Amino acid sequence: MMKQQTYSEYKESDVKWLGQVPVHWNAVSLKWISQRYSGGTPDKSNDAYWENGDIPWLNSGSVNDGYITEPSTYITREGFASSSAKWVPKNALVMALAGQGKTKGMVAQLGIRATCNQSMAAIIPKEKFTPRFLYWWLVSNYQNIRNMAGGEQRDGLNLDMLGSIPCPLLPRPEQTAIADFLDRETGRIDSLMAKKRQLIALLKEKRCALISHIVTRGLPEAAADEFGLKPHTRFKNSDIEWLGQVPEGWGVKKVWIERVSRNIELQDGNHGEQHPKAEDYVGEGIPFVMANHIDNGKIDFNKCNYIEKEQADSLRIGFSNEGDVLLTHKGTIGRVGIVQKSHFPYVMLTPQVTYYRCLREIQNRFLFWLMQSKFWQDQLKLLAGLGSTRAYIGLLDQKTLSFLIPSEKEQFAIATYLDRETSKLDRLVEKVDAVIARLQEYRTALITAAVTGKIDVREVEV
Repeated sequence: MMKQQTYSEYKESDVKWLGQVPVHWNAVSLKWISQRYSGGTPDKSNDAYWENGDIPWLNSGSVNDGYITEPSTYITREGFASSSAKWVPKNALVMALAGQGKTKGMVAQLGIRATCNQSMAAIIPKEKFTPRFLYWWLVSNYQNIRNMAGGEQRDGLNLDMLGSIPCPLLPRPEQTAIADFLDRETGRIDSLMAKKRQLIALLKEKRCALISHIVTRGLPEAAADEFGLKPHTRFKNSDIEWLGQVPEGWGVKKVWIERVSRNIELQDGNHGEQHPKAEDYVGEGIPFVMANHIDNGKIDFNKCNYIEKEQADSLRIGFSNEGDVLLTHKGTIGRVGIVQKSHFPYVMLTPQVTYYRCLREIQNRFLFWLMQSKFWQDQLKLLAGLGSTRAYIGLLDQKTLSFLIPSEKEQFAIATYLDRETSKLDRLVEKVDAVIARLQEYRTALITAAVTGKIDVREVEV
């Protein structure tokens, strides 16, 4: 990462967002250097305003792309005339005044002429300002802009707030040089981060393939020798279409054949009136585990809500103990974890999560890895697809799931081998993630330094 030149002389800008600036720069409010207006949305219940439309129309989610070349949808001329939608010229900027998650305060440049909804503001710079430099300035102040409307709260921005945004005022050729520099350098950084993300995707694919192969075909020869086992050379038909053959000697069973010969006990959390409510949550007590609290194979207790032990003790079902294998079956389907050792006497499950308690023949660590295999996850997808449009797999359907049973010695060997080999892959992913984080930090710092004049890029060679 190259060392950058600085300007020869600076002065105080008296603007917190800017700090010291080059001596020939000044500060000005956005309202003095731009035209700003919001759009509108035709009545969505009137098909005549939407069907076969030819006017490009944007919603606030469009800003996530940074540079917009395709509209969210099209509206008709009748729809345009009936609403407060307005045309926004090509190369102008649009900012989300409101929106889901991180959308509020995000900015994009238009690569097309389009209209937009009322949750977006068009920002059209006047002659002294280049749209691209203003884009980078607003990008660099994303969090400052969000903070004008309550930060992470639901409050929206408005046009007056946008007009009060302080901006650096500098010669237009210098704006162009800075914008060109940032387009070029961030493009290089983005390309490098994309390659790193591709590497992570490949490592995760390799992890999934490794798990799926080992839990359905057995250990490779060297690993089998390590654990005092012989590699499998004889296979049999599993009678499961998408699984094919499995090692001879392995059992293939349903989760729940009949109550007297069950291998696994399974149960989810309390439904209906018994389900704890938000007003029951307390600072300390028994963890109340939802689907999004299961991460990286275990419960993230920092994310959990808690309920009083007295209330938890009074509930009918959902008591999960150390060693239980957890499966999310509602909303987010297919996350797997094991209840780890903790100071809690038990954890309480919501109806989103089922515990699988291994009673005989199958070991919890082997089941943990089996549940992450393509074989098991494909079963879940099939069951979820057979139900309603809402992602849900009830206990009755879960009891039809098939699982494999190697010998106890081989289950232990497979689980131990996968613990070790997946840890190697996970550490590689963590290292690549750390590189991406450093690149993102550098990207953010570079943008801020350039648009505030902390570095001089006027003479930087392409």
